[in-house]
Parts: sequence; structure tokens; C-alpha cells
Amino acid sequence: MIEFIKEPWAWYVAGPLVGLTVPALLILGNKNFGISANLRHACAVCLPANISFFSYNWKKEIWNMFFVLGILIGGIVTFSLLSNPNPIVINGHFRTELATYGITNINGILPAGIFSWESLFTLKGFLIMVVGGFMIGFGSRYAGGCTSGHAISGLSNLQLPSLIATCCFFVGGLIMANFILPYILLL
Repeated sequence: MIEFIKEPWAWYVAGPLVGLTVPALLILGNKNFGISANLRHACAVCLPANISFFSYNWKKEIWNMFFVLGILIGGIVTFSLLSNPNPIVINGHFRTELATYGITNINGILPAGIFSWESLFTLKGFLIMVVGGFMIGFGSRYAGGCTSGHAISGLSNLQLPSLIATCCFFVGGLIMANFILPYILLL
């Protein structure tokens, strides 16, 4: 059984499992699926100031905090107990392309040349991790939710703003990956 769990799950298994989360949440508690709202909930818990954005009944949304905690614990358990010891297999053309950007150490899931404490203090690392993280957080708040909230929950509820946001996420990802990221990686 453990060997089955360790293997990557096919899209036709993992996709429906993720997709069925939305109706399960709606049926079991009239809840919407999303992750980025938890930052607001955490701030409402930790900031007792009279900021109107954080003044709401956050206890009603505590289930979502436990959901994110479960994701964190699941990630830790999976990394600790179910890690695949085999090297990551990537396409040869992609490996060659990464080498043109100076990324040759691809032994883990994240290349150490980009995602490490040492590279955080370089211009490339700062742009990717700090500026990119800020832009993702700001964009999620500006769009009224993250990709999971809009693309999974919003689209399944046939919400036009979620369709627009999901299209913008997709186009923005294509522009970033194909036109902006190659220049950042050359820094």
C-alpha cells in the first residue's frame, strides 16, 4: 500500500479527488474552498487593533485554518515518510535550457541555484522569492482569492469573476514563464 501511495497519482485519480472537495465542502457546511483567505483569518486572530478589514467573526472560518494546518502536516509527513529516493527525472531539453541559465544542480524538487538561503541574498533570488512572493500575495488579495479559490471553487459555482481571474492567472503565468523569468534567471 505504501508503494502505491509513493507513486505519482494519475490525473484521472488526483483531479477528481481535488474536484470533489468543492461539493463536499458545500454539502457538509456550505463552505467555499480557498487557501489565501487564511492570511486574513490569521491577521484577524493576531491583530486585535480596530482595523475594519480584520473586524469580523473569524471563529466562523476556523475550519479553514485547520484545513491549511492539515496541508502543512501532510506535507511534512509526506516529505519525511514517503519521499521518493530516486533522482528527479526531467526532460533532457529542459535540463539543457536550465543549464543555459546556470542551473545545473537539479537533485531535489527545487533547484538549489534558485531556492536556497544563499541565493535568497542575490538579486535573482530576491526577485524570485521575495518580490515574486509579495506579488502573488498582493495579486491574490486584489483578485479576491487565489488560484485554488477561483479555479476550483469559483469555476465550479459558475462565477464570472472566477472565470476572468482564472484566465488572467493563466495568461500571467504564460507571460512570466516565457518572457520575464528567462531574463531574471540570467541575472
